Amino acid sequence: MLFCLKKFTMKAQKMNLLNAVTLIILGLWGYLETQSGTALIPTVFGLILLLCNSGIKNQNKLISHVAVLLTILILFALAGMRLPKSIESGGMGLLRVVIMICTCIIAIVSFIKSFIDTRTK
Repeated sequence: MLFCLKKFTMKAQKMNLLNAVTLIILGLWGYLETQSGTALIPTVFGLILLLCNSGIKNQNKLISHVAVLLTILILFALAGMRLPKSIESGGMGLLRVVIMICTCIIAIVSFIKSFIDTRTK
């Protein structure tokens, strides 16, 4: 039973790491292309999520919930505000936004699955 819990927690931790690194790299790439300070918002969220990663690995509930909340916030920011603008302009900016949205969704699903599995155990 403990092995299953650790397995799903590790998956959530790995997905958070993937999401954090993606947000950092693609946010920096967007900033280098546009020189807009708002392009660094995903980078800041990615850095915070990266700092949360060791707490998630150690199964700290508070840090895990903070990471989920931050991931949901950046997802809404990307999908609600940035995506419509990126669709209008198209190009690589749209691709970057879509990739960041996808990694956020994957991380959220991994967290939720981890929370449900922990609760049922």
